[in-house]
Amino acid sequence: MRKFDTKVQHLKYKVLREVARLAWRDELLEHITDIPKTIVPGNEATMRCCIYKERAILSERVKLAMGGDRANPNVIEVIDIACDECPVGGYKVTDACRGCLAHRCEDVCRRGAISFDAAHVAHIDKTKCVECGQCAKVCPYGAIMDFKRPCERSCKVGAISMREDMAASINNDKCISCGACVYQCPFGAISDKSYILDTIDILKKSESNQKYKVYAVVAPSISSQFTYAKLGQVISGIKALGFHTVVEAALGADMVAYNEAAELAEKGFLTSSCCPAFVSYVQKAFPDLAPYVSHNLSPVGTISKYIKDTTPGAKIVFIGPCTAKKMEFQKPEVAPYIDSVITFEELQALFDSKDIDITSLGEDVLDNASYFGRIFARCGGLSDAVKEALKEQGIDNFDLKAVSCDGIEACRMALLKASKRVLDGNFIEGMACTGGCIGGAGCLTHGEKNKAEVDKYGREAHEKTIQDAIGVLNIH
Repeated sequence: MRKFDTKVQHLKYKVLREVARLAWRDELLEHITDIPKTIVPGNEATMRCCIYKERAILSERVKLAMGGDRANPNVIEVIDIACDECPVGGYKVTDACRGCLAHRCEDVCRRGAISFDAAHVAHIDKTKCVECGQCAKVCPYGAIMDFKRPCERSCKVGAISMREDMAASINNDKCISCGACVYQCPFGAISDKSYILDTIDILKKSESNQKYKVYAVVAPSISSQFTYAKLGQVISGIKALGFHTVVEAALGADMVAYNEAAELAEKGFLTSSCCPAFVSYVQKAFPDLAPYVSHNLSPVGTISKYIKDTTPGAKIVFIGPCTAKKMEFQKPEVAPYIDSVITFEELQALFDSKDIDITSLGEDVLDNASYFGRIFARCGGLSDAVKEALKEQGIDNFDLKAVSCDGIEACRMALLKASKRVLDGNFIEGMACTGGCIGGAGCLTHGEKNKAEVDKYGREAHEKTIQDAIGVLNIH
């Protein structure tokens, strides 16, 4: 039964599982050094040049599973010793160069970085090259290619560069913690910090205090994950971990859509506040547009605030696909309402750390949110929800022109046009991950089928309108 897309994810999961297993038993500090040997037993290397390097890297993974470098405010970190296998990036001339007479590559290069050998084959002088890519564009054979490292290629905000020792370096001033580099790094050299120990601590304390209720707020994209089991079994598994109640973040999405529609009609132009990576990108790359970000908290922030306001002593753990949520819950405006954040990867590790086979469990239900709240998980869902909320509130004098941004590159184009006042739209739905939340770095699986699963889940909603969902609000 396949649970993860890649072997890198599976390795990360195994570390998380062992850390969690020891934490439940209060044996972590006593046996922490045994974890690498548990994962790679024997004396034969299976992934690296030698067993010693494998275990040294696993030790760094254990540190990340325990919360990582607390001095680094970013939740995305580089494991330096694991980042040593990628070739130097940049434009290179391949064997496809035919030594042609035109020499268009030479003509277009303003830095004089291209020369030719006796066979007329082109060569690029890296001391002069500025990686503009013009030579690659004009080569009739496509013989010049850009060999950027996977992490650099995946980072659409330019936050990753290479140090002198060729290890990746993350510029925290640019990074939006979307986790694209985490999923794309083929060596797992970039990873997100885990708060799985904080979550276990919260759950363990609830066992001895009956007034101490722990709520799991789950992202709607959960419907596209754990494909080896039924969704109702996943919910039962979450409760088996010790959670008192499982609540849909989609109910918070209903609340956000309703309020955001009214805010949009009042202000005339707005960008969404649901994706923390998108909000961070606006603040860092387009600060002039920051005042136009919706003043609503994200869906999980909104529903968590409601729970905290109505349930004294409640503790809340968000479970979802998003690494950026690990940054969001630490912000001053959100910190009072969310106590910890874990990803779907980490939830799987929690299940297995307690030997919970969710396929053997009965099915519990989630019936809080509307169709429109649930489809927030995929690109375009928020825009559809805002349109519905305008309709339900009888706001007929506002013509919604939504621009749904599928990935950070689309976000950049929409924000650039908005900054120049040439955007043909009055509402930007910003989704940093391709496809929306279903493409988050913390997902077990990624793919187009996830969108269909989310839509199917939405159609199963018990509450048929946004107002129906908000009107119930019975989640205790």
